[in-house]
Amino acid sequence: MSSVEEGVPEVKVEASSISIEDALIAVLKTSLKFDGLARGLREASKALSRGEAQLCVLCDSVTEQGIIKLVEALCNQSESKIPLIKVSDAKKLGEWAGLCQLDREGNARKVVGCSCVVVKNWGANSAERDVLLKHFSEA
Repeated sequence: MSSVEEGVPEVKVEASSISIEDALIAVLKTSLKFDGLARGLREASKALSRGEAQLCVLCDSVTEQGIIKLVEALCNQSESKIPLIKVSDAKKLGEWAGLCQLDREGNARKVVGCSCVVVKNWGANSAERDVLLKHFSEA
């Protein structure tokens, strides 16, 4: 570590200041690092059927109503219901799930849309994960 990094205090994020969307983005990025995401309908349905899923994120803008019904039914089938979050844009979900290329500045390029993402492994405990779990326990 350099002398500059040693003097930087750790910033703790309060759970009340994080929005659900920001928490979801952070959880998806953390899970991606730990190889804990099932991206796309095929991988997601397999993870949901096997009972490996911890959280499911579904895109509302899917044109096939059968896809939405399938994912909702798989989330509700087990006795421990799998939490389901719906997002509006498939391109945003694809970017959050890592289905894109990053340029030198860190901006997402060539983003592939994604209809469904399942978190199989949370990765690490974080404040964002706690915000999502608290949100689902209240609902």
